[in-house]
Amino acid sequence: MSHASRTPPDLVILPRDVNFSIGNHATRWWNGGDPVATAFYNSLSVTFPLGEAFFIRSVRHFRNVMPAQLRSQIDAFIRQEATHSREHASFNDLAKASGYDTTAIETDLATRLARAKDNPPVVNLAMTVALEHFTAIMAHASLKNDRHMQRMPPQVQALWKWHAIEEIEHKSVAYDVFMEVTRDMPDFRRWILRSIVMLRVSGTFVRSRLRNMRCFFKQDDINNLHTWMRVYYFLLVYPGTYRRIFLAWLAFFRPGFHPWDTDDRKLVEINEAKLRAVPSYNQGLTANARR
Repeated sequence: MSHASRTPPDLVILPRDVNFSIGNHATRWWNGGDPVATAFYNSLSVTFPLGEAFFIRSVRHFRNVMPAQLRSQIDAFIRQEATHSREHASFNDLAKASGYDTTAIETDLATRLARAKDNPPVVNLAMTVALEHFTAIMAHASLKNDRHMQRMPPQVQALWKWHAIEEIEHKSVAYDVFMEVTRDMPDFRRWILRSIVMLRVSGTFVRSRLRNMRCFFKQDDINNLHTWMRVYYFLLVYPGTYRRIFLAWLAFFRPGFHPWDTDDRKLVEINEAKLRAVPSYNQGLTANARR
């Protein structure tokens, strides 16, 4: 069965080669002095270099059998994700410089990704589709209401917003590759495959965030009931990160779902205009990205 992508035909996926050069100053609780908010973002960032390398491999595996336009989008996707990995690796060095040991988190993820090498390529692609949906809806939520970013240092806030912008831009690439790869699969079977993988990935995603946050709390000697009450307040009430993405997460299970059912290019445009006013962002842009 053929698959007609609903990705906007005029979509531009623009790799912005930005070097944020956040510097050597390492504040342990850099997110407004809040150990919970800091641990949440640290727990995400530590997984990005290895995780996004996995996304790249999963999508690139099918590149040469894709239509020309989708191949071009894959190339832009790879360039964006590679730059995200580089910048978050630098950001993670700051967490280490402030005294955190992230070895256990990185080793656990590396072990799980090594096991994934035994999966059929289409399963790893489906895992990438699911995780890219997570990153896209979290990016949308963070750009739509940045109240949970307002206490970040300006250059760190710029890093996370830049990442969110590009996650939205390429949110349909893995999905469209998956739909093209499985075009001869019955619709129901294809829906079952992506839905089951999403459920499994969702459980792993949530558990991993909590486990990684616990790793930071233990090192801060605050792994106690009071801290965990603050964690659930942070995730479910204010700013309510998980609460605010729930309906968008649920939309993935609709049989006719496509990532661009929500066209948030205007949100990207507004936030990139704001980023252009941040000196560290403009200074970090390479010449070919200044447009």
